[in-house]
Amino acid sequence: MFSFIKVALQTLKVFIIFTGCTILFYYGIMLVSEEYQNYHRFDAPEGAALKVSNVVKEDNSSMLDRLILFYLNGE
Repeated sequence: MFSFIKVALQTLKVFIIFTGCTILFYYGIMLVSEEYQNYHRFDAPEGAALKVSNVVKEDNSSMLDRLILFYLNGE
């Protein structure tokens, strides 16, 4: 009987520690998520920023040309 109570208390202790760590982890993730939620990654660059891509718009491209472009670039 005494060993059963000892095992039950050990199990309860592990359960409480696990639950506490899970709650701490959850609120930590929520804090980090809230911090980066308002982080504007796509703001207009400032200073001496350069444009890296040039979008070319072709109105007369055929479906085959677009398919070949997709296979070549993966876009």
